[in-house]
Amino acid sequence: MGHPTLVRLLHLLLAIALLLPAHAAAAEAQVDLQYGPLPVFELHSGFWINLHHTLYGQARQSRDGRGSPSGTGATTRRTPSEQVAWDAAVAYYAANYQDKDLLFNTELILLKNQLGDFEQCDELSGAKKKTCDAGLPARLTRILDAAAPVYRAHEWPEHDRANRRWIAGVSPLVRVKGVELSQRLAEIYQTRWPKERIRVDVSAFANYAGAYTTLDPLRVIISSTDPRNQGSSALEVLFHEASNGIAEPVQLAINRECRQRDKAIPRDLWHALVFYTTGEIIKPVVNAENVGADGGEYMPYAFRERLYQQGWDDYLKLLERFWQPYLDGKTTFDDAIAHIVSAL
Repeated sequence: MGHPTLVRLLHLLLAIALLLPAHAAAAEAQVDLQYGPLPVFELHSGFWINLHHTLYGQARQSRDGRGSPSGTGATTRRTPSEQVAWDAAVAYYAANYQDKDLLFNTELILLKNQLGDFEQCDELSGAKKKTCDAGLPARLTRILDAAAPVYRAHEWPEHDRANRRWIAGVSPLVRVKGVELSQRLAEIYQTRWPKERIRVDVSAFANYAGAYTTLDPLRVIISSTDPRNQGSSALEVLFHEASNGIAEPVQLAINRECRQRDKAIPRDLWHALVFYTTGEIIKPVVNAENVGADGGEYMPYAFRERLYQQGWDDYLKLLERFWQPYLDGKTTFDDAIAHIVSAL
């Protein structure tokens, strides 16, 4: 037993820590406070990543003549000076980024990665702390540093809470099933799952799809507020996005078979295959978790969002006929791909 006075002091400090609001602890940013370190994934609710996507989303929505993007928590509580700083930031994003794709534009990919790496910094110029010089263009640094206090005072607390709720919801199954699922998916795709945990940045706003993945390094962005990513679907979205980073053997095999047969390489076949595969692998896990709960059997994302009805119906027929037997262990990877391409 410790000294009574010291024990009381420790208890007091613990009580104060527990009373702090979520955003006060957000500087740590790597969030799995309730469940401890997770296997496979490293989940973050980072301030700069969220600010970046919020500004990008508002710029795109303004261009399209709509309001603020879903989940960005538009507010009318800003002071006049705050509004000037915020409008300047949105205008900068509109002028420089709104017509560029978050998934495919190299400039935006590099910017997103850089902002993630500096998530624990209060500013990006290095004025307060030299190690917080993010090396961004001077004007962009000024824009973000000016918008940061506005975002931190208004939207960020709500966004951070939404991110943390999403992480807390998906973490239990990831902790229990993460290694098993990652090994199974890697086996299916004839590859290895990354040794390092995959970084996942959870953001109130992501992109039009609600999530996207960039490579080299492999990083995932998932919207915590997108309706498509909620509940049991969170686990599937998480593993689907990660699978985009390891499914290259499938794409290469399809391309090889098409060239051998002098066929045009089908657009999005590999992506439909990844959607189908993740859904089939996740479905029994979610169903087992929901035994006795209302809602019936889990419907995989691509079926629920009717992706196959948007030009992938023929792919679905091929996947059910030739890829499903491979998932069931009744044929080989090479034979499944060969049969799919042959039947195109």
